[in-house]
Order: sequence, then structure tokens, then C-alpha cells
Amino acid sequence: MNLVNNVLILVVFINFFMLSSSRLVPCIRAVSLQGALLALLPLLTHGFTAHTVVLSCGALALKGIIIPRLLLRTIEQVGIRRELEPIIGYVPTTALGAVLTSASFLFANQLPLLPEHVDTLFIPVSLSTLSSGLLLLMTRKKAITQVLGYLVLENGIYIFGILLLEAMPTLVEAGVLLDLLVGIFVMGIVMHQIHRTYSDLGTEQLSALKE
Repeated sequence: MNLVNNVLILVVFINFFMLSSSRLVPCIRAVSLQGALLALLPLLTHGFTAHTVVLSCGALALKGIIIPRLLLRTIEQVGIRRELEPIIGYVPTTALGAVLTSASFLFANQLPLLPEHVDTLFIPVSLSTLSSGLLLLMTRKKAITQVLGYLVLENGIYIFGILLLEAMPTLVEAGVLLDLLVGIFVMGIVMHQIHRTYSDLGTEQLSALKE
């Protein structure tokens, strides 16, 4: 269980890196690393079974390899390397992330958890990752950074789902991964249209659109 908690702590550190960094390539690689770490959780938590191996391989392929490569290819095509003008600065965003992470741990301590979940960090790290993803979505202007926020948000949902792995049918888990892939494709189309129309991936100009 210590190994599982160490993996979850690394996930939290990656969340803080994402909140504090303006460089897109390192952020994409950080999300890729986070996805690879999360792919280990089913195996570390529930052992090596056909069910956990399939889920881990699927998560690793989508979260750790395919989607990050698609995002790296996108920024190479549009020539954007940094998020220069966030809605909220990086220091305030990181501070707010620290507050929400602390609140997540305090809230998790008040929940009536099962005995086997008391000594794990699944619940607080899940809530912390969810809040970090929401912060990225709400405080960044570039569409590609908002896609990263969506990925982090989904990672938080994935962490929580690991606790229910034995109760969740494989179809539901495959549906979560499929929703993630579909969401990224949709955001890719949106980024392409924004760049083609405005020669930029900033989303602030979308507020000027009218029916």
C-alpha cells in the first residue's frame, strides 16, 4: 500500500507542476507521466488479473502515449510553446491549488471510508486532481491548455474509479476511456477551427461571437 500512496503523491506533485508552468511541452509530458503512473494503479491495488491488465494497458495507451503525442503534434503545427496570458497568474493559481488540495485531504478525513481504504490516499488525491483540472480549465486561455485541464480532470475521476474497480463492469471502464478519447478529438477540432479563424489558440476571442 505504501507503493500505491507514493504513486498518488507523485500525481499530486504533477498537478502542482501543471498549475505553475507556462511551458506547454513540459506540461504535456507531465500529463503523459501522470497517465502512465495512473495506469499502474489497477495492478498495484487489485493485483494482476485479466481485468486489471486490460484496463492498465488501455489507460497507458490513451493517457500515457496516444493523446500526449496528438497534443505534441498539435503544438508543433501551430507553433505555440507557452501560455503567456492566463486569466489568473501562475502563483495565485498554484496557491489556490494548494488550498484546494489541503481542503481535499481534510474533507477525505471526515468521510466514512471502508477499513481497507482508510490508509490510502485515493479519495483526497482524486478530489485534489479534480480541482486541479478545473483550475486549469477556468484559468487558462489557450485551448490546448484547457485540453490538458480536461485530461487532469478525467484523471481525478479515474483515480476514484479504481476504488470501485471490482464492482464496475469492464464496459463502464471502457466507456470512461472512450469518453476521454472522444473529448480530446472534439477539442482537437475546436483548436483547429480557432487557429484557422484567428491564427491563434486563445479562447478569449470566442466571447465576441454572437448568434
